[in-house]
Amino acid sequence: MDMQLAGKRALVTGSSAGLGQAIAEALAREGATVVVHGRDEERTRGTADRIRDGDGQAEAAIGDLSTPEGAAAVAEAALSGGTIDILVNNAGAYDQVGWMDATPEIWAETYQSNVLSGVRMIQSLVPHMRETGWGRVIQIGGGLGAQPMAAQPHYNASLAARHNLTVSLARELKGSGITSNTVAPGAILTESVRSLLWRIAPAHGWGDTWEEIERAAAESWVPNDANRFGRPEEIAAAVVFLASPLAGYISGATLRVDGGTIRYVN
Repeated sequence: MDMQLAGKRALVTGSSAGLGQAIAEALAREGATVVVHGRDEERTRGTADRIRDGDGQAEAAIGDLSTPEGAAAVAEAALSGGTIDILVNNAGAYDQVGWMDATPEIWAETYQSNVLSGVRMIQSLVPHMRETGWGRVIQIGGGLGAQPMAAQPHYNASLAARHNLTVSLARELKGSGITSNTVAPGAILTESVRSLLWRIAPAHGWGDTWEEIERAAAESWVPNDANRFGRPEEIAAAVVFLASPLAGYISGATLRVDGGTIRYVN
């Protein structure tokens, strides 16, 4: 299916590796020019080069979105090639810090990285979308924003903020031709997650083969109806759909791609 993205320009934050990289690559395959963003210049430009090597169109923007100066530099670089039609706010950070160790300072740092980074990009890029009368803003959220666990309270809360601002922004953009939505992944098998599972599998008795390890880890950590972890390309496919003109009647929505981890009717 033609997703009608040829000629569109997209900025995917945090796209030099992992989930963001898969999203950037998927958008490029559909004909969009992708601005790859990261803090590490070598890795970011390497991802952009790989997209171009695959006959895609890609540029690079380097900067730390958790600071006003870094975000301004990224916005300037992204807009230097033309208006950004599609903004995917994927950049963020998480850790394994629990309630008693998550100081207010850690909460504030997490909010800067996971929430205000996206706000800065929205405020920098959406006015240009308004001028053209078309645009897509997509937050990468997560099920922990709706059903938080005891661990990582600051991270859970930052996801909830992303989900909330998506709906508020959709109301703000009413009638503008710009939509605002969230894609909420479950547990996704990035390279870092795969390495972690291999490393800790023996201690948990999860088995010796990858098939055994993934099934056991999914059952222990993220019980879901698919009995496995999601793949980055599955999240990327959801983003591509919401970024396309075909999804013009969807706004203020959360598209859960989690194998059925979150279980409620809404």
